[in-house]
Amino acid sequence: MIDSLYDQAREGDTAVAGLYCDFQTQQDQTITRVMGAILKGLVGRGNIPEYLREAFQKEFAGRGLRLPDLMGLLRKAIASLRQVFICIDALDEFLPQDLPVLLRSLKDIVQESPSTRIFLTGRPPGREEIQECFLEAIVIPVSPNKDDIRNYLEMRIDRDYRKKAMNDGLRADILRIFQEKMSDM
Repeated sequence: MIDSLYDQAREGDTAVAGLYCDFQTQQDQTITRVMGAILKGLVGRGNIPEYLREAFQKEFAGRGLRLPDLMGLLRKAIASLRQVFICIDALDEFLPQDLPVLLRSLKDIVQESPSTRIFLTGRPPGREEIQECFLEAIVIPVSPNKDDIRNYLEMRIDRDYRKKAMNDGLRADILRIFQEKMSDM
């Protein structure tokens, strides 16, 4: 979906900012870094706007950006665009204690810019917070497709560079156990 949005946004005054929350780098995914990544996604398509260049040279030289600073810059960036899509994948991997601030910040953006669309993906923990913050949110539950997962597993087994570690019996056992575990879900 994000690739399709990026393809559509290549032309004109539409921008897409997409990012992925990763459990492995959870401590580095602060609210300011996430909002900074969104800003970068919105303005990083070409020439950096002069107001942004000036802000970094004058106001933020020597100190890190704070959330209010980023929100002000985001407002300016979004105001110059007809349509904005902000996509955050694996939101359940974002630090739980910072999630309410992130959701409120996204809600502020949407309230100030009705042409901004937010797409959030993640496992069910966190769904309640999203629905409380975005009362009109559309939740689309997605369940794993066993055939897709099996195909992915087979592809990963076939790609394994340690070919000597895998034989037909082990491969069959892995796929059989996978089928059994998926049936239990």
